[in-house]
Amino acid sequence: MTIHAPNRLRICALLEAVAEAEFSVVQEQLGVSASVLSKQVAVLIEAGYVKQRKAVRDTRQRVWLQLTEPGRAAYRGHVAALRAIVGEQH
Repeated sequence: MTIHAPNRLRICALLEAVAEAEFSVVQEQLGVSASVLSKQVAVLIEAGYVKQRKAVRDTRQRVWLQLTEPGRAAYRGHVAALRAIVGEQH
């Protein structure tokens, strides 16, 4: 269960709502350090759930994160399982 860890679940939830998000924006939204986010994103990338894109913007290297289709499916499946546990029928 790759997604079950709270920060990884939150990363997937944030990325599921957008096409992609800049690393710094995800970090700010989650309120975690860059190293914590980097470690959690690495696990998601290894699982094939997240991909990253690096590019130069404003003369600085930036990283954008995107939930892959398998990542979306895994996230939605996990959310459905959680809803089943708490009794919601959605």
